[in-house]
Amino acid sequence: MCRFTARFFAVSLVTTTLVTSSLWLRATTAPPPKADITAADVFQHTTSLNGLLPVHVDRHDGRILITLPAAQADGVSARFLYATTLRTGLGSAPTFLDRGRVGTTQLIAFRRYGKKIAAVFENPRFRGADSGTSASPDFVTSIVWMGDIAATLPDGRMVVDLSGLLTTDTLGIANSLDQSGDTFGVGAAQGAGKGFALDPGLSAVDPASVKLFPDNLEVDAVQTYRSKSPGAEVANIAPDAEQVSFTVHHSFVRLPAPGFVPRRFDPRIGGFSTQVVDFGTPLGGDVVRDYANRFRLQKLDPGAARSKVRKPIVFYVDRNAPEPIRSALIEGIGWWNKAFDAAGYVDAFQVKVLPVDIDPMDVRYNVVNWVDRATRGWSYGQQIVDPRTGEIVKGMVVIGSLRVRQDIQIFEGLVGADKVGRGGPNDPVQVALERLRQLGAHEVGHALGFAHNFAASTQGRASVMDYPPPRIGLVDGHPDLSDAYASGVGRWDMATVDWLYGEPAPGKDPQAAADATASAVVASGLRYVEDDDARADDTAQPWASLWDDGADPTAELVRLMGVRRVAIDHFGLSALAPGEPMADLRRRFVPIWLLHRYQMVAAAKYISGVYLSYAVHGGDHESSAPVPAQQQRAALDAVLATLSPDALRVPPRLLPWLSAARNASPNRQ
Repeated sequence: MCRFTARFFAVSLVTTTLVTSSLWLRATTAPPPKADITAADVFQHTTSLNGLLPVHVDRHDGRILITLPAAQADGVSARFLYATTLRTGLGSAPTFLDRGRVGTTQLIAFRRYGKKIAAVFENPRFRGADSGTSASPDFVTSIVWMGDIAATLPDGRMVVDLSGLLTTDTLGIANSLDQSGDTFGVGAAQGAGKGFALDPGLSAVDPASVKLFPDNLEVDAVQTYRSKSPGAEVANIAPDAEQVSFTVHHSFVRLPAPGFVPRRFDPRIGGFSTQVVDFGTPLGGDVVRDYANRFRLQKLDPGAARSKVRKPIVFYVDRNAPEPIRSALIEGIGWWNKAFDAAGYVDAFQVKVLPVDIDPMDVRYNVVNWVDRATRGWSYGQQIVDPRTGEIVKGMVVIGSLRVRQDIQIFEGLVGADKVGRGGPNDPVQVALERLRQLGAHEVGHALGFAHNFAASTQGRASVMDYPPPRIGLVDGHPDLSDAYASGVGRWDMATVDWLYGEPAPGKDPQAAADATASAVVASGLRYVEDDDARADDTAQPWASLWDDGADPTAELVRLMGVRRVAIDHFGLSALAPGEPMADLRRRFVPIWLLHRYQMVAAAKYISGVYLSYAVHGGDHESSAPVPAQQQRAALDAVLATLSPDALRVPPRLLPWLSAARNASPNRQ
């Protein structure tokens, strides 16, 4: 060993010894570990609430502390139904990000992993042979958030700060902002955004929003989403399109008590359903079961043919709906009471104005929201549903405020703007209110569990669950709206309420009784066609169209073309109010020019059409049949007539008026 190497080795040995000695000395003199954080430490500066579970609200630091039960052997502490709802919307129809929009109801479990607590969306759709009504371990779950346990109490209970979970995008807002599409499969809207992502730094829970009740916890959080490519739809509305903020409402709900009896979905009647795949089903049975979504209704006297109920279904109408709109909605929604009464439930369905002290987001209340948007769009009815059984916990309806104004413009084009406010059957405002009554009943019907029935218009307005066009007549050679819309629920509505909610006398099998009711409905001749076989123009089902009317679509098309001819011949300056821009005349004319478009589609479906039914084996309706050739030829002639030169010619007298220039905001509706 050379001298330099020996010296280096000696210095290194001394250095290592000194460092080791220093570490040993530091270890022996270090302070003892801190004691576990106590409840008193965690709950400092908080306000205590009691209800579904103990909650402590820290307004200063923005914490929502819940005390969960001690974890069980499998680590699960508690399970709840979990639902999210938008308290504030984007104001855009294509995104469906409206105030009152509801996310998917989840079965949420809080599971302990050491010092961590996880929020897990369980998967009750799939059930193993040994799992009973619980989720099968063979199918994936989703951990949507994991946080630290703030404190463990002496009895094993855990204190958890929920604020991290509440600022997670469990509603799917980023995806809706990116897609900007509609729920009917049309696809992404033109000018859709891309790249939206939640910004945690601009998101926070709102401690002041916390409301706690015996069966539910309600709390809000603001969530901000950022994108460098927000798209035209968002840019048209947001003050800063690259960062848009929403208030998201979260509901944690006690699992419904036992006693609800699921009803098997029946394709002959339709509706909305919750699917269960049960691998414990005996061989020879179908592992897939669909339960029809419905509210729990219990008679006070189960043995009586007619009885009051323990808990009526009550829908509250948004106070933001102005008069006379609010009263029209209440009247139309109230039509459902007749159907429930006929099914044996006395005063089981009610409609009221939302009291000022009730939060419309509270899961305990069914609400009809009147929602403003920058663009015209759909209304829709939603449900918060127990994913294990199909029991509806809350109905939530969104009705857009602009659609009624478009209806008024169509009616002004038909009968004249000078009729507005005069009252009577041809007052565009009064006719629009008739449409709102029907719309209120329609959307609440969805929230009750009823699907569209696009065949109802072929059987004399048999259901409010169809899309009704205004029935336009001719009186003294002028368009007439005195029979524009029906009043009240129809025969199909009465039958479906009886099937979905009706209960037999004690001792009889409810499912067998429901099956018998469905068979009787089919035997009565009532027709039913759902969305997939109706919405597209190229579907083959001749009974199924949107915004059509009449038992014979070909005859109705011929009649409507005559009405259209008269409406066009009478169209002119009377469609505008005094002082209204001449350029608005085009807005009135287009719906009149295209008055026949939906009925034309209905007639076209007779061409190569096939009468299909949602049959079951043994139900006597197993076969499908083509439309007779003679009816197909008549439909073809009627459709081709809409393309004749006379049908496509705009009267020369209108051309100078329809050519007026527009000078207005580009975003004007």
